Amino acid sequence: MTTLIDTNQKMPVRHPEKQNRPDSEILRKPAWIRVKAPVGKGYAATRKIVHDKGLVTVCEEAACPNMGECWDKKHATLMIMGDTCTRACAFCNIRTGLPGPLDVDEPKNVAKAVFEMGLNHVVITSVDRDDLEDGGAAHFAKTIAAIRERTPSTTIEILTPDFLRKDGAAETVIDAKPDVFNHNLETVPSLYHSIRPGARYFHSLRLLQKVKERESTQFTKSGIMVGLGETKAEVMQVMDDMRSADIDFITIGQYLQPTRKHAPIARFWEPAEFKALEVIARSKGFLMVSSSPLTRSSHHAGDDFARLRAARLAKFGANPA
Repeated sequence: MTTLIDTNQKMPVRHPEKQNRPDSEILRKPAWIRVKAPVGKGYAATRKIVHDKGLVTVCEEAACPNMGECWDKKHATLMIMGDTCTRACAFCNIRTGLPGPLDVDEPKNVAKAVFEMGLNHVVITSVDRDDLEDGGAAHFAKTIAAIRERTPSTTIEILTPDFLRKDGAAETVIDAKPDVFNHNLETVPSLYHSIRPGARYFHSLRLLQKVKERESTQFTKSGIMVGLGETKAEVMQVMDDMRSADIDFITIGQYLQPTRKHAPIARFWEPAEFKALEVIARSKGFLMVSSSPLTRSSHHAGDDFARLRAARLAKFGANPA
């Protein structure tokens, strides 16, 4: 049998909303940004489990620079509800468009993958699903429940969308009792219009504050990128805003431009500057701070969770409420 391939057929465009933007220069990465290519046996094993289960990872979709290191250690951030996002953030490499229907078997398959990888701590994230009435909140809750049933000892960290204009969605996810509720502010307020146009800074902040009000023992976490044109003073203000919302853990990392159509890098912050931000953040009262050029929300998440619990115990004793 002969198979004909239409070479004129165009592949789906990953970021249709960015196609008419002018190309911007991609700056050469400094030495402290470069990482090794993934080659380890652990990487191959993790890749096989993820792909055999038909799962999506933010590691691949967002082109994370730490993927080789994390997958080699059998750490992966699983992304539920598909690989297509309804938002069009200027920094993000995840596909934009109209997502397909939810996979009802996904919570069960995620739980199986967690079991097969032997994870003590798992991070579950998702695309934005503005097309769903609850923004995917119930699907998050079902996934958490499936993992709890399959591997009760596994601690669960979620990295959620903002559930903007989805009444009751946040409460659904909070009540599913993840160990860590993470939602990234991503950048400073002055850049939201150009970098995160579909979101609202104070709504995201309020979401995290709501977690503490409803479930005071649940850890909260949020992160920002630097290198998009923000000032140090603006970053410090975000730290203050986060502490006002009682956020426990802040992550700060360097923005890396996925393509010429994405937001350009204004500059690379140097390692010493990240260290200075860490010192400032700790002085403001965060239980945990991760600040480095390659810091990402889920990088070293398991180890960081253990440190987070230890820091709370040291500061508050057995009753943090």
